[in-house]
Order: sequence, then structure tokens, then C-alpha cells
Amino acid sequence: MRLVGCDLPLHAPRDEYRAVVERIKRDDRAVGALITTHKIDLFEACRDMFDAVDEYAELCEEASCLGRRAAALHAFATDPISSARALDEFYRAEDGAEVLCLGGGGSATAITVRLVQGRFAGRITVVDKSPERLARIRAVHQRLDPASDIRFVLSVGAGDNDRLVTGLTPGSLVINATGMGKDLPGSPITDVAVFPEGGYAWDLNYRGDLEFVRQARAQAVHVEDGWRYFIHGWAVVIGRAFDIEIDAEKTARMAAIAETAR
Repeated sequence: MRLVGCDLPLHAPRDEYRAVVERIKRDDRAVGALITTHKIDLFEACRDMFDAVDEYAELCEEASCLGRRAAALHAFATDPISSARALDEFYRAEDGAEVLCLGGGGSATAITVRLVQGRFAGRITVVDKSPERLARIRAVHQRLDPASDIRFVLSVGAGDNDRLVTGLTPGSLVINATGMGKDLPGSPITDVAVFPEGGYAWDLNYRGDLEFVRQARAQAVHVEDGWRYFIHGWAVVIGRAFDIEIDAEKTARMAAIAETAR
């Protein structure tokens, strides 16, 4: 079996998304698909073409994986699961700790959804420069739990982010979910930002200039890049697409193989 990619431009026309999904749905040789940066657009364009939609795809209104089950095409949103597995490997919330998520896109939505479902006791703050993205993630959390205590902050620049990072309580977690450091150079904060004492920094990027990682390491907080998130992301998608169980042992084997090409 060979993996065959299909590259569409960002925010492609609706008909292009539907043509790709139609091809997967009708081709008996196709098993499914991993969807990368088109999760929301594809779901919106093709919602009526899916025979089944899992709870996270319904909640987040996106699809990160497609899987064929006989003649039926299923849509899954797997990021809430893979992000939780990655986060559980290194983060243990302390009393009074907070989570500050810089970026309000799909990964931020997945991570904060699982934090709320896991009954995270501290304050969660999501920051983005786009009012539209903030409105979308707010709507997801309203559907999930209207009583959840999440703060949504519109940021106009790194100075705002610096102040939010510096004001966190000890043991808090700061997440770079902006794409800066990979898709764009730089970091969402400056060197002025002071990470919380005993805190955690998680950059969802694992390649690029990783400026956020450098800044965090300079302050001796616990730092994680996005490599394990990447590994868990593939593991969960493979499990859903092929309808097989990818347990911890298989995930470890995949990670060891992937490490040689990192």
C-alpha cells in the first residue's frame, strides 16, 4: 500500500474539497485520509458527504481524519485525543496553576476542549489577534459547557502577550499555538516576558526556528516542543483511518522509527 498525497491551496474553492472527498468515498482502494491545514474548510464544504461524524468533529466543526468503513465514509476530529496524550506525558497541573494558550486556532480548540473535559481547575486564557478565531473557539466552548470559565483575549501584539505570560501564577503552562516559529519566523512573545516559576512551556512546533523554545529554555522552565504531539497525531489518525488499535507500545515503536528522520 502506498500513501498518496493531495495538495490543495489554503482556503481552496468548495468544489475542490468536495472532489477530493468524493474520490476517497468512491474509490474502494482508498482507506481514508489525514487532513492537515484544511480541517475546518473541508468539514464545512463536505459535511453532507459524511455518513458518520464523531463527537469531536461535531463539536469542533472540523475533520482531521477520514476513514472508510465498507461503503461508509466517517469523519473524525482527532486533535483533542492526540493533544491530551502529548500533554499528559509532561504536564501535571498544580493547585492554582493556569493555562495560557497563545493562538486560538484548531490546535488551541482541541487542547482547551480536553482541558475542560478533564476538569482542569485553574483559569484558561486563549489569546489571538483575530476576532473571528476567538469567536469560533468561544462558540465551541459554549456548545461544550456554557458554564466553563475560559477567558478570551484579543491581542494586538507581543507586548500584550508578554504581560499575560508575566502575570501567570507559579506552575502555569504557556502554549505557543500560533504557528510562529514554523509557519512564520519569530515568537508570539519577546524576551521581556517572564515565565512563571516552576512553569511549563509547550511549543506545538517541532521544526523551524523555534524561537519560543529558546526563550523558555533561557529561563529554565520545563520546555516541550511539538514532536510528541506530532507522533501522537499520526498514531491516532492511523488508528482511525485503518480502524485498528494503536496502543502505547505501537506508538513507541512508531516514535523510534520516526526519530531517525527527525
